[in-house]
Amino acid sequence: MAQPIRVLVTGAAGQIAYSLLFSIAKGDVFGKDQPIVLLLLDISPMLPVLDGVVMELQDCALPLLKEVVSTDKEEVAFKDLDVAILVGSMPRRDGMERKDLLKANVAIFKSQGGALDKFAKKTVKVLVVGNPANTNCLIAAKSAPSIPKENFSCLTRLDHNRACSQVAIRCCVPATHVKNVIIWGNHSSTQYPDVHHCKVNMAGSDLPCFEAVKDDAWLKGDFIATVQQRGAAVIKARKLSSAMSAAKAICDHLRDIWSGTSEGEFISMGVYSTGNCYGVPEDLVYSFPVQIKDKSWKIVDGLAINDFSKSRMDASAAELIEERDMALSTLAV
Repeated sequence: MAQPIRVLVTGAAGQIAYSLLFSIAKGDVFGKDQPIVLLLLDISPMLPVLDGVVMELQDCALPLLKEVVSTDKEEVAFKDLDVAILVGSMPRRDGMERKDLLKANVAIFKSQGGALDKFAKKTVKVLVVGNPANTNCLIAAKSAPSIPKENFSCLTRLDHNRACSQVAIRCCVPATHVKNVIIWGNHSSTQYPDVHHCKVNMAGSDLPCFEAVKDDAWLKGDFIATVQQRGAAVIKARKLSSAMSAAKAICDHLRDIWSGTSEGEFISMGVYSTGNCYGVPEDLVYSFPVQIKDKSWKIVDGLAINDFSKSRMDASAAELIEERDMALSTLAV
């Protein structure tokens, strides 16, 4: 059997991690023959809850799970990591200004980036989930200068899955029959769900999304708004943020990094923008369509972008520039 890989989940006592850990430990993400050592990090007051999570993982009696380590110490959690899933972040509270939220998260992700730089393998794959995910990812990457920038990504796969699902429901097909939707930009309400390159398999034939849906007004209006606002709609209904669907998206994202994307298909993830061909400003973590092979992503080049799409892509980039500059000013203090 292969050597165990060391996988860290931060915010490990939280609700997303609770939905995530079983899938990782069971082999749904890194493969059915890949042993796992799970490292679970949370803040000190959450350690008693984390003890209960560890008990449950033990009680699952999973053959691939070789060890579980729970800790509140970064030097323990980040040691020799192969994969880091950074879920934990400071949530926005009522009355909290955006700059205050960014300031709190800059401190967290600067510290965790430094821990990655100091303790993790230089080949570590880092997925940032905690919001604001794009900017938190950028801060972590900047705080880990010895680890390649392309090893960092942030989660926009949940938005991607939401977009696929909305199209599938509209066309009365399984979600697996929808491919090549794109989430451009920020994991926020300025993101742009783009279906101009999307295909829908109907009756055995791949049709362009606009042809399959036959409702341009919906695709350019309510569809976009629904995907952009879906997180808020879940909170309004559940009184809690997305957990099950976020955990599923994390699994999808990491499985594609580990195993690669299918030929002719691309998925969405937030990656370093430098060198892209779409005019997105450099030095951002921005969601692009990517293809993955041998654990390395590549932005899909040469897709035609119309004016409708470009204006929305630019609006999300402008928000990310504002977030980045605010975060970096905090970092410099």
